[in-house]
Amino acid sequence: MQKTRALLAVCFCAGLLGALCNSLAFWGAGHWGLTAMAGVGLAPTWSAAWLYPRLIRGGLWGLVFYLLVAHPRARRHWARKGLWVSLLPTLLQLFYIFPQEPAHGPMGVGLGSFTPAFVLLFNAIWGFCTGVFTRLLWGKE
Repeated sequence: MQKTRALLAVCFCAGLLGALCNSLAFWGAGHWGLTAMAGVGLAPTWSAAWLYPRLIRGGLWGLVFYLLVAHPRARRHWARKGLWVSLLPTLLQLFYIFPQEPAHGPMGVGLGSFTPAFVLLFNAIWGFCTGVFTRLLWGKE
């Protein structure tokens, strides 16, 4: 039971670190004008109010990642499993959150036609980093 709780904590922390990597990539792409070059209106400003909720959400998605690696025999291909889990927040963002705001429209295309690609890319960064950090923090068994 102790290892189960430890892995749960590791997955949360790895999800948080993955969200930090995601946020750095997202902010960097907006700061250096990569999103504007693609015609996408996503350019966040770096602030604690913007970053902290993203970190917590990343940690919570890390708990979803835990479901894939909870069983000892399933603890392989950590980064690949992180990429698979990253599709869940992508789908949530594109098909639930963006359509809630009329200006963004379905799949966020109101922000630019390449918005779905950027959302997929940035969430893939979260998934890959979460898988790698989980593996690094968990270590060998």
